[in-house]
Amino acid sequence: MGGNQTLSQKLKTVLMFTAPGLMVAVGYMDPGNWATDIEGGAKFGYTLLSVIFLSNIFAMFLQHLCIKLGIATGLDLAQSCRAHYSKPVNFTLWILCEIAITACDLAEVIGTAIALNLLFGIPLVWGIVITGIDVLLILMLQRKGFRPIEIIVAALMFIILMCFGYELFLSKPDWKAVSEGIVPTREIYQNREMLYIGIGILGATVMPHNLYLHSHIIYHKKYGKTEAGKKSAIKYATWGSNIALIIALFINSAILIVAASTFHFGGHTGVAEIQDAYLMLGNILDSKWASIVFGVALLASGLNSTLTGTLAGQIVMEGFMHIRLKPWLRRLLTRLIAIVPALIVAIIYGESGTNELLILSQVILSMQLSFAVVPLVQFTGSGKIMGVFKNSRMKQAVAIIITAIIIILNLILLLQILF
Repeated sequence: MGGNQTLSQKLKTVLMFTAPGLMVAVGYMDPGNWATDIEGGAKFGYTLLSVIFLSNIFAMFLQHLCIKLGIATGLDLAQSCRAHYSKPVNFTLWILCEIAITACDLAEVIGTAIALNLLFGIPLVWGIVITGIDVLLILMLQRKGFRPIEIIVAALMFIILMCFGYELFLSKPDWKAVSEGIVPTREIYQNREMLYIGIGILGATVMPHNLYLHSHIIYHKKYGKTEAGKKSAIKYATWGSNIALIIALFINSAILIVAASTFHFGGHTGVAEIQDAYLMLGNILDSKWASIVFGVALLASGLNSTLTGTLAGQIVMEGFMHIRLKPWLRRLLTRLIAIVPALIVAIIYGESGTNELLILSQVILSMQLSFAVVPLVQFTGSGKIMGVFKNSRMKQAVAIIITAIIIILNLILLLQILF
């Protein structure tokens, strides 16, 4: 990848690096995002749009650091932790990451089950059981390498994008109010409920295991081993990642905007569950297709997230602990851990319980985020580890500020929950 590429060659290179970006971006629009975005939009209008935008900026920056780490060192984040931390520290980080992956898988299980229930009338409990079958699908795809998975991820993401473009068209939002919602307000951290949902949005957007995943799959791409080749690869991979995350930003923003314009400003501020949103969309927007398209997008989101969750789980297990399991066994174990609590809650508490569990899973993800971000910032700021690719003083300062914001917001939330 030299500096004399033609425009078409440059576009081809960006597209090559966009594929891993798309696989990572999938995690930024999983069913957990839906629960937080719908409740946030219905209760608080466009106010929490600022959190989505801020979270996406954080995501772009942190994924850039992952790209740098993977390409500069040839090691992913989990492998770097194993190389530079003690065994007890690695074991602790691995357990915390597994908790995050389980929380994410829980959201995928519940989201997919809800979509199956809404579209085909399959009872929630049976929908949760059916989600276990995806083990076979993942196994078949992984045998054929990354390319089939990348194609399916891109296709499902396109479906979600088209679905929410249609929903936005129908909901006719107030674009002036939308633009005002992008600006953060003091109310977000003063209102406990708004902060809780806001941190849920942060946890649903910047997912801990995505940092491990991106730093792994990016260094499997072909690029020159020279300093110039690596710099070029980092540049193109960052462009590819940002393109994918802009798509994720549009989808997440669209979910909240549709919820705000349809429910909040329509007097239905109590809508907090995906099922209610599905049923009411068709009536309020006077279109049966509004509900169907919403359900199709949710199903595509759940299926898409399943693909990347499996890959991340295997990467962190091998990276931290050097434990190698067959992909189907690893997937089966992760999915069973997620299915059991989802089944219990669905049987005892029904639909309202699963929605609360969905939002809780995103807050857990946010709580775990610091334990992935701190090592990432530490490694990419080290000249010993990164060499000439070490973060500049300005970039490291920004990385530390982002890390501090994430830690402080989670501490505030934890204190509010406890007291």
